[in-house]
Amino acid sequence: MSTVTHEVPESLSSFLAQPKQLLINGQWQDAASGKTFEVINPATEKVVGQVAHGEAADIALAVQAARQAFESGPWRKMTPSERGKMIWKIGDLIEKHNDELAQLETVDNGKPFAVAQVADVPLSADMFRYMAGWCTKIEGNTIPISVPYAPGANFHAFTTREPVGVVGQIIPWNFPLLMAAWKLAPALACGCTIILKPAEQTPLSALRLGELIQEAGIPEGVVNIVTGFGDAGAALAKDDDVDKVAFTGSTEVGKLIVEAAAGNLKKVTLELGGKSPNVIMRDADLSTAIPGAASAIFFNHGQCCCAGSRLYVDEAVFDEVTAGIAEQARSIVVGNGFEADTNMGPLVSKEQYDRVTGFLDRGRTAGATTVCGGTRPEGDGFFVEPTVLVDTDEQMEVIREEIFGPVVAAMPFSDLDDLVARANNTTYGLAAGVWTADVTRAHQIAKAVKAGTVWVNCYNIFDAALPFGGFKQSGWGREMGHAALDNYLETKAVCISV
Repeated sequence: MSTVTHEVPESLSSFLAQPKQLLINGQWQDAASGKTFEVINPATEKVVGQVAHGEAADIALAVQAARQAFESGPWRKMTPSERGKMIWKIGDLIEKHNDELAQLETVDNGKPFAVAQVADVPLSADMFRYMAGWCTKIEGNTIPISVPYAPGANFHAFTTREPVGVVGQIIPWNFPLLMAAWKLAPALACGCTIILKPAEQTPLSALRLGELIQEAGIPEGVVNIVTGFGDAGAALAKDDDVDKVAFTGSTEVGKLIVEAAAGNLKKVTLELGGKSPNVIMRDADLSTAIPGAASAIFFNHGQCCCAGSRLYVDEAVFDEVTAGIAEQARSIVVGNGFEADTNMGPLVSKEQYDRVTGFLDRGRTAGATTVCGGTRPEGDGFFVEPTVLVDTDEQMEVIREEIFGPVVAAMPFSDLDDLVARANNTTYGLAAGVWTADVTRAHQIAKAVKAGTVWVNCYNIFDAALPFGGFKQSGWGREMGHAALDNYLETKAVCISV
């Protein structure tokens, strides 16, 4: 059993001490420029490692490797069953290294080790196993056709589903390992080859995953990993030899991805921001709804694109609910993720800390009242206390903009039609929550709210089989479930005269 300290677990020392290189064509190598960048532990603000600083030249090499692997490598020649076995093995290896990967998430992202251990890593393993099963189930159709201008002619018409080709994948820092799994697993199941660009704030678990992918036997060039900054992501999105780009991150950057991808009209899927409404009706079971609403915003330090950050509460129970959520917030232990009693770690970076505290300062200036939280605990680290705001309205920035931190803004309502209009009054449409004992009302709201996911009497429920994605400016396409396969497949129609 390894010893865990506030700095770095002993079990990670050798991994972190080794050069963190790029994975290109099955080989670990330095960036072409020889440059590296620092990885910061957000709980201590200390450097924990150096990572290769990949740039456009490295992206070009990775794309070339992925293209070669797709066109002439063994990956597409394998049977679906053979591919599925390898992908399943990745899931097994993730499970085998559960604690190590969870520790990397804590060092890199700041999230509590206990959370990564039971959520991030197991969900990642499950995603590879779920998608492994789809390898043998990607099917086309036979289609009886009638051709008016060819009476009496007979045709055998059918469709096939084929891999889209070389895929660029850009993932965020809030769930580093899990987002890599969400992207890699379906693309591999479809037979694509990949260039993965992790977030510069959290590259470590993706690099360790690259080692496990090699151990699972995935052929050279099928998965390439280039660590770097936004310029590397831009080069990947722009490259004309990339057939598809998949991005998870902010809506602002998503728009830039679309512009960069226009050169060769590559396919694009986007999982973007959110400002999700969470509704508590007066008939809701408040013993469940109050902790549920608290978890909806404070889970992962509020760094969730689907966080329930806009809380609408029936005016009859508004004071009780906001007081209850504030009590929940005060009970959250904020600290280093390796402390056994820590419930919430730091924000991921100084940049993110400044962003969140800036929203809080401007919100208070605009008239919002802080019920609890809103300050930084003493000591090092990018910590922000879980915060409950009231006296807010739809015109305020804290209601309109995605804060991406542990900040919930609560507002009362009295009329159901007005509530739905207010809930939909946003450029986003990723998720929503409804807490009620009335099944009819639950269905009414779920149908009326414009969001890709609606949770009823629960929140943040994810499963590899359940599709996830957004309406409006929350994105294009879906992650997870069999719907995710459509992101990485082309449909070919074949018509044969018989």
